[in-house]
Amino acid sequence: MATRRTTTKPPKNTAPAEPVLCSPCDGSGMVAATVRVGRKRRPVGQQDGLCLNCLGTGTNPYA
Repeated sequence: MATRRTTTKPPKNTAPAEPVLCSPCDGSGMVAATVRVGRKRRPVGQQDGLCLNCLGTGTNPYA
């Protein structure tokens, strides 16, 4: 009679992995965009914009 090979089963309850933060926005979902005005396009300030890498979720979509 041949010997039986048994494999170990993975545990059923695996802990969810922590989400990896998006690097351009550091997990906030917002990035600063420079506002330029005038004929010479001089910068006058910054305004918040949606992070295009994670689309505002704050987590890295490629991790």
